[in-house]
Amino acid sequence: MRYLHESVIAAPPEAVFAFHERPDALAKLVPPWEHVEVLQPPSSLQPGTRVLLRMRMGPLSLIWEAEHTQYQRGAMFQDRMVRGPFKSWLHTHRVLPAPGGGTLLRDEVEFSLPFLLAPGAPLVLRRLRRMFAYRHRVTAESLTPRPGAATVPA
Repeated sequence: MRYLHESVIAAPPEAVFAFHERPDALAKLVPPWEHVEVLQPPSSLQPGTRVLLRMRMGPLSLIWEAEHTQYQRGAMFQDRMVRGPFKSWLHTHRVLPAPGGGTLLRDEVEFSLPFLLAPGAPLVLRRLRRMFAYRHRVTAESLTPRPGAATVPA
């Protein structure tokens, strides 16, 4: 299956990409309702870098391990699931100049579910829509000063 989420962020591509390179970016982008703990954040977005997450679903807990596989400074990075709940998962993050200004932030996910969970695909797609809407909103809010707010360097 394939999922695509994109939005325009009112900030230059360099700033959007730099936000994703921050050490605290992943923790900021995890929606609070997902009950995900970042055990090992990425030290960079470079290929070979690993990330460990603990996901809780009721009384169950599982580890999601991802590895960064591609990196084009300022434009794209990609990660794949090494261990986790999906049969396969490949996530490409693209940061592109938007027509008319700003940044087109595009998340492309290719995934497959284990055979027994395949009937749950509509639920997975609904959760992805909600999660990426949150992530894009947090990215935009992190890069857009609020009216009347003091600007503090990150």
